[in-house]
Amino acid sequence: MNQSMSTITAMGTYVPDRILSNADLEKLVETSDEWIVQRTGMRERRIAAEDQFVSDLATRAVEDMMRRYNVSVEDVDMILVATSTPEYSFPSTASRVQANLKIPHTGVLDLNAACAGFTYGLQLADSLVTSGMYHKVLVIGAETLSKITDYTDRTTCVLFGDGAGAFLVERAAGKGDFMAAISGTSGEGGIHLYKSGLSSEMNGVPLQGEGCLVQNGREIYKWAVRTIPEQLSGLIAKAEMKPEQIDWFIPHSANLRMIEAVCERGPIPLERTLTSVEYRGNTSAASIPLALQLAVDAGKLKNGHQIALFGFGGGLTYAGLVLRWSVPDTN
Repeated sequence: MNQSMSTITAMGTYVPDRILSNADLEKLVETSDEWIVQRTGMRERRIAAEDQFVSDLATRAVEDMMRRYNVSVEDVDMILVATSTPEYSFPSTASRVQANLKIPHTGVLDLNAACAGFTYGLQLADSLVTSGMYHKVLVIGAETLSKITDYTDRTTCVLFGDGAGAFLVERAAGKGDFMAAISGTSGEGGIHLYKSGLSSEMNGVPLQGEGCLVQNGREIYKWAVRTIPEQLSGLIAKAEMKPEQIDWFIPHSANLRMIEAVCERGPIPLERTLTSVEYRGNTSAASIPLALQLAVDAGKLKNGHQIALFGFGGGLTYAGLVLRWSVPDTN
């Protein structure tokens, strides 16, 4: 078992004000509320304003965390931002958050691991703190996927939304709360989920989308349903636990039908699974913190619960964590 010396001490989230409902999507493409709910479990998603970018959402999530837990971030010594939708190639989103919050003397780093990014960020934060090189790390998952979504493509435009979540990871007074971690990649599947950049081809295959997100949902579904149950079982075993000892499973909220299929194959049933998919849609790196915040607000997730996070997506990559939830209850 991992001898972690770090703990999550506070969290905050933010979603934009604008709601894009299934009824709104019916006016954009040939679809229906019934079709969307039946295939994805989604009813609404939040959309950033035209002049609102990912660093703005990330900053608002940190400000929400500061209000909820009465914490300061001026002594944070590293900011990690997981995002696939930075407003610039550089400077980094993390550096924009630093500027917005006026945090002195902090390192900044963006992580590009798509929908697994937030879980990777937590793994990295735990390593930085446990090593003793850093003491207080801000981990943010934030996305403005609406800005890279093709709203003429009925297969993808119903899925994606915008949002942000922030966690504060600090050195624990006693034994840490990070119990086990796992990660992996099937890089040959990268062609199934991408946004083109400087190159217009991958493995000799011409890319599409003209800067918008392109997804082969069928292939992603098959990979996720085949990969996650096996790897989740391995993660729980690595924590020297049994599945029944996990209070909550929090996968990336890609699609409710995909999550149902994963849970049918075990090791954790759907009734012990938390998502943000119904009213937030697929928010990539933000989906796990959004699900956790919704669970805290609903009184489901309590201090002392043992939870398993599992991010997965573009790459194709995945990252999992088993944690003891020690964030103070504020309800």
